[in-house]
Amino acid sequence: MNCEIQEKCGGCAYGKIPYAQQLKTKTEYVEKQLQKLTQKVKVNYCIGMENPYNYRNKGKYAFKNGKMGFFEEGTHKIVYAKCAIQNEKINQVADYIFELVKKYHISIYNEDSGKGFLRHIVIRYGFYTDEIMVIFVTTDGKMYKKQEIVKDLTTKFKEIKSIIQNINVRETNAILGNKSFKMYGSDFIMDKLGELKIKISPLSFYQVNPVQMKKLYDTAIDFAKLTGNEVVYDLYSGIGTISLSVASKAKKVYGIEIVKDAVIDARANARMNNITNASFMDGKVEELLPKLCNKEKADVVFVDPPRSGLDAKTIKTILKVKPKKVVYISCNPDTLADNLMLLEKDYDIKVVQPVDMFPFTRTRWVCCGAISKINPVILEFTMKEKIFKNSSKNKIRAKNSKFKDVLVKFMFNLEYGNICKY
Repeated sequence: MNCEIQEKCGGCAYGKIPYAQQLKTKTEYVEKQLQKLTQKVKVNYCIGMENPYNYRNKGKYAFKNGKMGFFEEGTHKIVYAKCAIQNEKINQVADYIFELVKKYHISIYNEDSGKGFLRHIVIRYGFYTDEIMVIFVTTDGKMYKKQEIVKDLTTKFKEIKSIIQNINVRETNAILGNKSFKMYGSDFIMDKLGELKIKISPLSFYQVNPVQMKKLYDTAIDFAKLTGNEVVYDLYSGIGTISLSVASKAKKVYGIEIVKDAVIDARANARMNNITNASFMDGKVEELLPKLCNKEKADVVFVDPPRSGLDAKTIKTILKVKPKKVVYISCNPDTLADNLMLLEKDYDIKVVQPVDMFPFTRTRWVCCGAISKINPVILEFTMKEKIFKNSSKNKIRAKNSKFKDVLVKFMFNLEYGNICKY
């Protein structure tokens, strides 16, 4: 990778490592983490990208001391160069916004004094629709030269469909605040996931690598082996990408998500795609899951938790209701391994499939996904075969045996972890 600031930025600290070696190292890292388990788990080779450049559909930029760019690793110093892993259109829009900030003398926020207006810029890009959303993250107040900035941006970039002002007055590392106001166009942009149309709002979570996201979800659905008769839970469902992807292959899908805006988008995405067998609930998974289990028990559960992993109450509920299959998508293999140590008492874990989601980057976290499954259908078939061949005495023994003759697979969505330090 040719980037003049990669050693300072830290985002692509492994840009000088050949891509094939990155995939090898990521695979080995996953293998190491899963050695905590009692079961011996096979890890397949990490699925990479044909072109591991310009894959990111979201760019985030900070402002400080008249500069725009990225924070140097471990500091709040600004460094900038055209990003080799962000979509080129995002780079172009970012450069032009910085010109406008200087042209119209927009006040830059000073984190030491707490004065100033403009804090960050976030640019979201619809990879398959070419639609762009620009988010100005500011302190409280009206945007100076708003009309001029909107006109200049939308004249130069016809792809811009949404311009948002987001208010963040908190003294935290969080970029976005909770209040957003539309400056231009709609309050969302569109993208596609396979045949699905997807609505993306300013605060909605959406995978930043759309190419690998499709591979990840396709693999997850393939591992689940849905027949069309299953009730499916999608925990931490976001804007409904997994729920809506499996809806055509399931009897009913229930999504649970804590972010209200994401739930609103998920419901809108379902309506837009004429999907009627998926419903979404707004609230904490650990609180809503037990209630949902009492309403209608799941055959298959997809989980995509935050980096902290599944909480104890959710794991307890899963072990209590014992769904036939559990598909685990995680952004931290450390907590994934800890969770699986609890789940492996009731589930077989046999195959792991890493999927590289963030080529060249290095953070401490690794995004991963997994399927863990105990399948009564296979169990029933095995038992019937044994019953047919054995006596009635052995038939009783077979019914009371705990067979685990199942195939279990995992997916790992890797945000290249700080592997070289382990």
